Amino acid sequence: MARVLLLTNSHGASAEVLPALGLLQHQVRILSAEASILVDVPEMDVLFIDARRDLPASKSLTRLLTSTGVGSPVIAITTEGGLSAISAEWGVDDVILDTAGPAEVEARIRIAIGEHTASLKAQDPNSGEIRAGDIAIDENSYTAKVRGRSLDLTFKEFELLKYLAQHPGRVFTRAQLLQEIWGYDYFGGTRTVDVHIRRLRAKLGPEFESIIGTVRNVGYRFTLPSNKESQLQERVQ
Repeated sequence: MARVLLLTNSHGASAEVLPALGLLQHQVRILSAEASILVDVPEMDVLFIDARRDLPASKSLTRLLTSTGVGSPVIAITTEGGLSAISAEWGVDDVILDTAGPAEVEARIRIAIGEHTASLKAQDPNSGEIRAGDIAIDENSYTAKVRGRSLDLTFKEFELLKYLAQHPGRVFTRAQLLQEIWGYDYFGGTRTVDVHIRRLRAKLGPEFESIIGTVRNVGYRFTLPSNKESQLQERVQ
């Protein structure tokens, strides 16, 4: 059973947007189709976006979500007539008609999740090593390397880099990072996060400092080096 998030501005339930989805045994959560979900992304295995009506707005939202990173595959729901408007520019992993039957919806979910999991390749559970782009992090020895060069990191810098690398593309607010890395009992302010991010970037060096990108007015994210377009959209502090 998968955790499914459906983004729609329709006032009806999932039965109106994608009727077959309601016939399956998945946990379905419905939220408004707004970019504000990036501030606090729910835990999910697959994301459906209702693109049946306002195609320009749906395209803008999918491009924002996929470029920023939501940590799961994205599937656009559209009508027969809307298929002609959807292209690779949308950045979605798949597209499905709102009239699709339960068997097809189930297959699309299963394939999307499987391909997404296979593509991450971020962590090898047998070695305790996390790999994301040119970054290699060894949880057992608390060491990190960038393209073979060892990084001299403090414990908190290591934990911060590891946490971001484990969630490539996902945006975290300063408060979220403070809670995850420093814990509930820490009394310092979010400025602590900015200081550690700045030090971490300095140790990564000019060639790799943009791996940790700033999402203006939101927070930070780990950007894979291969995603050049996303890096150009970020402002490095």
